[in-house]
Amino acid sequence: MIVLNPLQIPREDVHNSSSHLTFNKFWRRYGKFSRHMMKIKLKKYTKFIFVRDPFVRLISAFRSKFELENEDFYRSFAIPILTRFSNRTSVPTSAGEAFSLGAKPSFSQFIQYLLDTRTEEQQPFNEHWRQIYRLCHPCQIDYDFVGKLETLDEDASQLLRQLNLDSLFQFPPSYRNRTASSWEEDWFSKIPLEWRQKLYKLYEPDFVLFGYPKPENILNV
Repeated sequence: MIVLNPLQIPREDVHNSSSHLTFNKFWRRYGKFSRHMMKIKLKKYTKFIFVRDPFVRLISAFRSKFELENEDFYRSFAIPILTRFSNRTSVPTSAGEAFSLGAKPSFSQFIQYLLDTRTEEQQPFNEHWRQIYRLCHPCQIDYDFVGKLETLDEDASQLLRQLNLDSLFQFPPSYRNRTASSWEEDWFSKIPLEWRQKLYKLYEPDFVLFGYPKPENILNV
């Protein structure tokens, strides 16, 4: 069944990784022919990527994964953050208990977690805060189109025209509650300057590769 309205696609289907043919599944499915088939697809398919201001992306990730009651993210990430960076003698074992007690990670603790070398020694960054250059490999893949979330409506329309799909699909309007870049100064105001500068170094390749200006107002105050 073809769904012409993207808003009609169930949220659980969008985020269900088992329904998408990822690179890892590609290898398992096609075995020794995988490399050759991937080269063909990367050469002949239209490849596109949408990126976002790296610091705004971190704020958005924090808001959606730690300010909302998410059991999986609480157990996988909030517990390690609270264990490592809070002064609590004991950490709630479930998101429900944590939210009822107000035991949620702060944005400052989240930044500490990202900067702590122990974090990636234990496991790679989650895809919601892993650097885009590591997640989507723009230096290895010659993308045909690079869009930005800041200009999502215009860029999505341009991409659909480029794919000759604009007569079949219309990208839905931007989500009105999307994290705004104007919030950066407020969110980072309580983060020590040294941490902000280290965080920029951590995400600097994304700023440079995708043409985002260096946030001097955050890094020099």
